[in-house]
Amino acid sequence: MEEHTNTSLDQTVYEDIIKEKYSSKEMRELFSERNIIINWRKCWIALAEVEKDLGLKVITKEMIQELKDNLLNINIPAARAKEQETKHDVVAQIYAYGLVCPKAKGIIHLGATSQFLKCNTDMLLQRQALLIVRKKLLILLDNFYGLIEKYKAVPTLGYTHYQPAQPLTMGRRFCVYAQDFLSDFEELDHLLSTIKFRGEKGATGTQDSFMELFDGDKRKVQKLDILLAKKLGLGKVYPITAQTYTRKQDIYIMTLLANIVASAKKFATDVRLMSNLNILEEPFTEKQVGSSAMPYKRNPMKSERVCSLARKVINNVPDFYDTYAEQWLERTLDDSAIRRIDIPQNFMLTEYIIDTLNEITAGLVIYPTIAKKLLDEELPYMATEKIIMACVKKGADRQKIHEILREHAFNLAKHIKMEGRDNNLISMIANDSRIGLSKQELEKILDVSKFIGLSVEQSEIFARDYLRPILRKNN
Repeated sequence: MEEHTNTSLDQTVYEDIIKEKYSSKEMRELFSERNIIINWRKCWIALAEVEKDLGLKVITKEMIQELKDNLLNINIPAARAKEQETKHDVVAQIYAYGLVCPKAKGIIHLGATSQFLKCNTDMLLQRQALLIVRKKLLILLDNFYGLIEKYKAVPTLGYTHYQPAQPLTMGRRFCVYAQDFLSDFEELDHLLSTIKFRGEKGATGTQDSFMELFDGDKRKVQKLDILLAKKLGLGKVYPITAQTYTRKQDIYIMTLLANIVASAKKFATDVRLMSNLNILEEPFTEKQVGSSAMPYKRNPMKSERVCSLARKVINNVPDFYDTYAEQWLERTLDDSAIRRIDIPQNFMLTEYIIDTLNEITAGLVIYPTIAKKLLDEELPYMATEKIIMACVKKGADRQKIHEILREHAFNLAKHIKMEGRDNNLISMIANDSRIGLSKQELEKILDVSKFIGLSVEQSEIFARDYLRPILRKNN
């Protein structure tokens, strides 16, 4: 699993626990203040280049080269000091960039509004973050592919309402989780193909400042947006925006992340349930401690952590609905602070959750003998319908056999629950002359392969026709 611990901590002050414990270096660097500033500067450089290409003579090659040469020459303390004075982060960064680019100082941000930087950078970072999540999801799907192939024929007891139900195989159960993650992966790819950027449209989206800059030349103003998007590698650009791109797009992205972690929470919850049954265990290191009080404990702590963190991502989604709906007319500023918190955190937690699942699925320990033991305890009850059919084929009355079996099952259940007696239903049935089936006939009926339906075939088809093509395509 990728290292997520951040060791550069000041232990005398509060630290963001997500940054400290639940984020990768790659994701932290992506949403870092430095990387945001670098992307803002890339936007300024691209804007200056396009404005010059469209004939704005005030901008020279020398100015643009100076901006490029100082792209990484970032003075964060100077910018922060200026922000304390102006109470405006973009103005502070214009000032700091101007300190190291004295020739280009006067044309930085020419014609632009703050959201030219922020909206386009937000989407550039989110697109890159989605690609990181995509990469991790592919690893997870590959892990599930291995589990399905390995355990497609290992029978286990099915549960509905967490009560014993019709058997299936372990591989078939893994197919359910993998199918949900595959749907999430496909939705992620769809989202990546439809993401749109703001481009450059001025303070309220009308491009009026650029009409002024280019002396009313509509053709140049319209072309600026297209050329700028191409230079920045933005891809699709919204044809209409207010001061910001529609915050509805944030809803789509954050809902996708919530869907992914909901799939993770479902799987992790089932791992916890199956751990209690001793059917499987999370990977557990030699020196790992499950409990400070109970030395024997082997808690499914990774799955528990996944379930806990998933709540945070899922429950953050309403913030984005509120933000979208609260954009008064062309825009208010109350979307700024909450997005700065929620967007990076949701991506960091989603990646961490997937990384944790990758560790679990790569080292999951399955106990087929325990699965068989649990199945053997319940199989006699599940065989009663097949026993009825066998008796009817021999000429017995269906209703009479049903009543005899019901009496045996209820009496046995009472003894099992009150006295701890073993399940000897099959012996009881074999010894009841009214039923008329030998023990050998009953054992044939109890062949577990007759109870798992198409579990093996479904697992093979899903792995071969659905999972493997995606894995091969993205190898």
